[in-house]
Amino acid sequence: MDTDTQTSQTLPADRAAPPNQGRRRGHRIETLIALLATQVIVFGLALYAVNEPNRILAAQAGILDRQLDAAMSLYAQNCSVCHGSNGEGIGATPPLDSPALRTMPYEDLRKTIARGRFDTAMPAWAMEDGGPLSDYEVGELVALVQSGDWTTTGERVVNLGLAPLVPFTTEPDPALLASVAALSEGDVLQQGIQLFATNCVACHGADGLGSAIAPALNDPAVRARTADEVTRTITFGTAGTLMAGWSNVLAPEQIDSLTTLILRWDSVPAGMIPAPDVPIATTAESLALGEQLFAQNCSRCHGPEGQGTPRAPALNVRSFLTGTTDSAMQQIVTLGVPGTAMPAWGDRMTDSDIQAIVGFVRQWEDTAPEVAVPVRPGGGGPPWLRNTSQTTTQGLGQSAAASAAGQGEGQGQGQGQILNQTGGQAVAQQTPWWPVIDWRILLLAFGGLSIAFTFILAGFSALKK
Repeated sequence: MDTDTQTSQTLPADRAAPPNQGRRRGHRIETLIALLATQVIVFGLALYAVNEPNRILAAQAGILDRQLDAAMSLYAQNCSVCHGSNGEGIGATPPLDSPALRTMPYEDLRKTIARGRFDTAMPAWAMEDGGPLSDYEVGELVALVQSGDWTTTGERVVNLGLAPLVPFTTEPDPALLASVAALSEGDVLQQGIQLFATNCVACHGADGLGSAIAPALNDPAVRARTADEVTRTITFGTAGTLMAGWSNVLAPEQIDSLTTLILRWDSVPAGMIPAPDVPIATTAESLALGEQLFAQNCSRCHGPEGQGTPRAPALNVRSFLTGTTDSAMQQIVTLGVPGTAMPAWGDRMTDSDIQAIVGFVRQWEDTAPEVAVPVRPGGGGPPWLRNTSQTTTQGLGQSAAASAAGQGEGQGQGQGQILNQTGGQAVAQQTPWWPVIDWRILLLAFGGLSIAFTFILAGFSALKK
């Protein structure tokens, strides 16, 4: 009895032992997992700490790249006209591509851009000082001066069509300038014309008709202003624009002569102050854009390689390229040619687009032929949908062949008609429809039908199951 009691008392204890061991085993597993997780966290923190400096540098580099990208466009729009496309400086305007400026303290450089330089042509650019730029934009320009790539900046200026005209000056037409002497205050007008050609033509354009960066001064709205208003603008400039004050460059009597010219421009002969004959700068991007725009808008009339067609003259010919300046070519594209099929593109394209086309056409000059061979305008549409049938003109001379080709085009080239010469007469014959269909179209159609058929069979199999 005692033995049974003892046995009955010990059995529950023996049976209770396994759960305690299970709990201990679970506790050890949890401890190991916790240690492993702790080690993973420690290792992750160590890895993060080691990589953090590189991450910060990469983030800073990304921010700087975005700042520089925006700053290059700001520079092209606001600064390149005075400091040059590549920050090289123009005339008395100092260069920005300078070791001294790259090492100048940030705050000093920021104040110079934001507030301008007293007693110089450098205006204030910050909004709080009457300029057009925010504090953030001023900071972007500071980053450009200190860390920018001026070669890349110059390419951005050219691609935006904002490359400044260098040299800044031009020469008035001598014969027209002499004729001005007969006008009232002719000597004052002559001085104003010469000053404008030396100091103002690069921004305000030939004959004061304006440009992409400055408004026209040869304008009735400007002539309606008083002499005091015009003189004050020339003397002190206009806040928030590229127009700086000229009081430190020009004497009061010189400013008065410019005021007289501006108010009496309608009495000055046209063509008095031509635009500077400066080639349009190009980059790889602008040439690619020019090629694309030429193909889209100009090749149908002037030919794919500028050879000319019956619709329009050749551009890729030595006589045209050597006898036409870039500025004249840009004017032709912008304003068109009255009385011809050449339309004005100035209301359809930006100045940078037109300059890209002119730069693309100009690069033909080195290889341009002496005599161009015009081409016949071809039909449009993708090549695999065009009828590749050739026009045969046996027994015809060259002029007769051209006539037959023209007749074939008039009868509907690309619609299955070809010309065969029979007894000296061009006879239109209807060709079968199948040469028009390209094998790639058939292959694509067959592949599509095969895929559709496969899906249909798979759908039937799924329904049966």
